[in-house]
Amino acid sequence: MTIPGGEIVVLLGPSGSGKTTMMRLINRLIEPTSGKIIVAGRDTLGLNPTELRRHIGYVIQNAGLFPHMTVATNVGLVPQMLKWDRDRIAARVDELLELVDMDPATFRGRYPRELSGGQQQRVGVARALAADPPAMLMDEPFGALDPITREHLQDSLLRLQEELGKTIVFVTHDIDEALKLGDRIAILDEGSRIAQYATPKEILLDPADAYVEQFVSGGQMMRLLQVSRVADVPLQSVPEAAPRDDAADVLARIRAGKTGFGIVLDERRRPVRWIHPEDLDGVTGPIGTRGMATATPIRARSTLQQALERLIQIEHDWVPVVGPRDVYQGTVTLGTLQNALREMKDRGRVRRRGTADA
Repeated sequence: MTIPGGEIVVLLGPSGSGKTTMMRLINRLIEPTSGKIIVAGRDTLGLNPTELRRHIGYVIQNAGLFPHMTVATNVGLVPQMLKWDRDRIAARVDELLELVDMDPATFRGRYPRELSGGQQQRVGVARALAADPPAMLMDEPFGALDPITREHLQDSLLRLQEELGKTIVFVTHDIDEALKLGDRIAILDEGSRIAQYATPKEILLDPADAYVEQFVSGGQMMRLLQVSRVADVPLQSVPEAAPRDDAADVLARIRAGKTGFGIVLDERRRPVRWIHPEDLDGVTGPIGTRGMATATPIRARSTLQQALERLIQIEHDWVPVVGPRDVYQGTVTLGTLQNALREMKDRGRVRRRGTADA
């Protein structure tokens, strides 16, 4: 089993299937009795276990924060062990708290008992990232949280992954969580056998055996919406403009395009406004602030289901798509989603027909 760098690989299976054992073999909390585990080209058995663990982030279900330490001390623990100086640790703590959407001035001095379950888990993620490890192990980190908090933290993890690109091994027994988070999923059966190791879409469209098929059965098309990313479908190209652009030039671009409207981007290429020809009637010089504010963008790593929900909520049939640092990447429309669903449906029919013929 090979885990590609920069991907989230989910270990999925029932209780007792060996998910946590497999994870603990990676950082040698459990010693392997046979075989090899290679991390960044090196056999882990040839590495000092303590040093190995300091370079692999670890997040568990109940955060595992030290109750007698403040948030700042918990987050800065590994950098302190690595002999970072005090100013560097303090700067890193504040940087990470901001990264997990916790105001440093508000939270750095608090103790775990003063935090909600979701906040504790965010601190646990920040602590795991403190020494900037290339890999992270996450053992059912959201399993004890209420559904709303759990969904928010899943979305936060995907946003962090978009920015940081860590190699993450994530354990869960929840098929929907696995489909949402995983770039690849390893489905383990009760005998700790890997029944299938593939992308979520491949597992849904082409399950390896009856066990996997039973695991993912029911609501296949809706689950395909859950696992397909906006980044995986062709986005609508829309004429682009900047506030300083001349109105006549922008109008010419819109008329030369196929959408009948354009999008205004700020100096960092973040979407700001939609602009239509009627917004430019009689305008000379820069377009400035003309046009109508865009809806909140959807991220490229978002699922097609999230895109569909956003499109249903707004008055337009299109929404801007952004990537890292909120940079504009294109526009998703209802037509985009319809075409993607039609293609997935046809592909599923072809695969099922091929299996039947075999």
